[in-house]
Amino acid sequence: MNTTDLVRRADELLAMGKSVLATGYSTGGQYNANYVKSAPMAGFRSAVLSFLERCFGKDHPHYEQFKQQAAKNYRSNAEDGLAIFQAVRDEIAGGWLFKIKGLVAAELFADFISMAEHLLETGYKDPAAVVTGSVLEEHLRQLSLKNSLPVEDDRDGDPVPRKTDRLNAELAKAEAYSKLDQKLVTAWLDLRNNAAHGKYETYTSDQVNQMIQGVIEFMARKAL
Repeated sequence: MNTTDLVRRADELLAMGKSVLATGYSTGGQYNANYVKSAPMAGFRSAVLSFLERCFGKDHPHYEQFKQQAAKNYRSNAEDGLAIFQAVRDEIAGGWLFKIKGLVAAELFADFISMAEHLLETGYKDPAAVVTGSVLEEHLRQLSLKNSLPVEDDRDGDPVPRKTDRLNAELAKAEAYSKLDQKLVTAWLDLRNNAAHGKYETYTSDQVNQMIQGVIEFMARKAL
């Protein structure tokens, strides 16, 4: 799901929250209290928490703060929840969600690339090629999301990951990177496929090293 889709869903949830506020009422009397109707509030709370969990995870402050502030059915709970989620929506619209995910991904990728280099140095060129290829494939998926390109196809009603060769072609077509980069990515993916299918004699340790260094340089230029 890209930023446009996320913002669209966030706007739907904001509209839901505003409709919850519209159900507000006062009990009156000596101990007057302001409430919103419990059923709409429960639906709003559940939908927003699901959205926040998918985008940020349960441990993120956005999730924890909304869960705490929107826990009851007082009007102030609905107002606080709506204000928190408005801030979340603006953050997503500003691209911060994918910037943060890009930083996390870059750190994880660096760990795997270091693993591939260690494998190669200790004589295991074949798993080194597979690990590097896997990092490259995930980087292409993240680049596709960043450029609002689909990463899944529909197969009999079920979403399936789009083939990496197609991601590569569509990224080049969208000018996310050059045709030369496309050819380099194709060559690296071919090497990874040969390693994954046991065709170990079709490439050398030097070629795996060139692949690792090339992927590092490519990912640095085309950062998330």
